[in-house]
Amino acid sequence: MSAADVSGVIRFDRVTKEYPRSGTALQEVSFRVAKGEFVFLTGPSGAGKSTILRMIYFEERPTSGLVRVSGVNSEHASKREVSKLRRRLGIVFQDFRLLEDRTAEANVAFALEVTATPRAQIGPKVSRVLTQVGLASKATAYSNELSGGEQQRVAIARALVNDPFVLIADEPTGNLDERATRGVFQLLREINASGTAIVMATHDLDLVRHADFRTIELNRGQIVYDSAEPRAEGA
Repeated sequence: MSAADVSGVIRFDRVTKEYPRSGTALQEVSFRVAKGEFVFLTGPSGAGKSTILRMIYFEERPTSGLVRVSGVNSEHASKREVSKLRRRLGIVFQDFRLLEDRTAEANVAFALEVTATPRAQIGPKVSRVLTQVGLASKATAYSNELSGGEQQRVAIARALVNDPFVLIADEPTGNLDERATRGVFQLLREINASGTAIVMATHDLDLVRHADFRTIELNRGQIVYDSAEPRAEGA
């Protein structure tokens, strides 16, 4: 791994996040995510997983400490810098967040339209990612005509269409049955194998146990385990 990879495309340095009503969400959290790495975030509800993801795309900023994502710094990032960064990130949610009055291809195209992609480029890009996620035959289907697994694949295609360097996935299999979960996770593995870093929050410990990827476990806003950290002798 190169020195650039070690420094990380994502860096959290002693990050604390406090909310006026609910208190401390994160406390002194530090970690790096290298280029092309796949990282699981695990832990009980309220442990801080979603807070970390929101900080990666600068929906939230730290109360103290520093977040750096591909050179963008949480202390000094302007709205313009954050906007440019988000165009280079892919974000997938548990509830899909598709536009119900648009077809699969129109949902994916929307992600390009809002970034002012030239119209001539939109069709080929949409076709490419729908093929990548195995839904070329469902391009003209509406959300209510798709299964939950297919809807999540459309959401992943939408996240991929701008060729992100990091894919952020917040419980992407949380609303899916076991078969759809396996299919979506296999797709995420393939995306990662092509060079895209993935940070995935999940409650599915069976999925985590059967995948040989780095795991960061959170509890009460602190990292209690990181499989990338060397264990002490005799541990």
